[in-house]
Amino acid sequence: MKADSLGRHRLLFVVPNAITLGSLFCGFDAIRLAARSSPEDCRRGAILLVLALVFDILDGRVARLTRTQSAFGVQIDSLADVVSFGIAPAFLIYTMSLHQGGVGGLLAAFSFVGAGAIRLARFNVLTMGDRGAPKAPGKYILGLPVPGAAMVLVSLILLDDPVHSSLMQATQRWNLATLTIVLSGLMVSRVRFPAFKRLPFNARTVTIGSLLLGSSLFLALWVKPPAVLGWLISIYLLSGIADPLTRRFRARRAGPSGLLGDPPFGPAPPLSLEESDGRWSRL
Repeated sequence: MKADSLGRHRLLFVVPNAITLGSLFCGFDAIRLAARSSPEDCRRGAILLVLALVFDILDGRVARLTRTQSAFGVQIDSLADVVSFGIAPAFLIYTMSLHQGGVGGLLAAFSFVGAGAIRLARFNVLTMGDRGAPKAPGKYILGLPVPGAAMVLVSLILLDDPVHSSLMQATQRWNLATLTIVLSGLMVSRVRFPAFKRLPFNARTVTIGSLLLGSSLFLALWVKPPAVLGWLISIYLLSGIADPLTRRFRARRAGPSGLLGDPPFGPAPPLSLEESDGRWSRL
């Protein structure tokens, strides 16, 4: 390989990792802003986490387009996610509300961080091939992705009024603690969520995409732009939670033969990189 070609090849490896570091910086700066303990600073921190999500989406896309996926990229991406989508949102919600709950609020916030770390570690183990190279992405992943859980908390902060904050009222602390614990449970659960890595271009996806786009434009124009984030992440959560219920309904319709569907909560076909490896059940 010529020197100039080698240099370009090395540069291609640097680009997605640099984008990942951009996501990490957003998470770090969000924590710095949250330490000021003002609603407006927490709102700025939440906006930074939305930007971190954009970087998190881009780094994987860029790596696949340039064919520079690597085990190093998977690891640094997860480390950045622990900070930007685990520690940062938990610290934001703790600063705004959960600190009023004493030890209970602290444990609720930590459950989010701990579940996020476990979720990312499990994902890393199960997406590595025998030789350490990352596997190809699948259609589904097990457990709520950490960025998705983070965006639930972020959307609440962005929808909150920074002048007359409702999240900072003492009456909300246990509601937010419950929500944080539920999100933590979903991250380490066996619920399947769409990965959106290989979406087919057909009438169904175009129709769903058009409906989501139209509803998002309506919310942005007639409610608040942050409502779009809350709407989209709510749809994503429901899509994962409704999947086992749908499979149970199909299994009941099929009867004992099971011709119309998979067992409701039993083993499913290996549709994702995590489901194709049984080691996840031991983590």
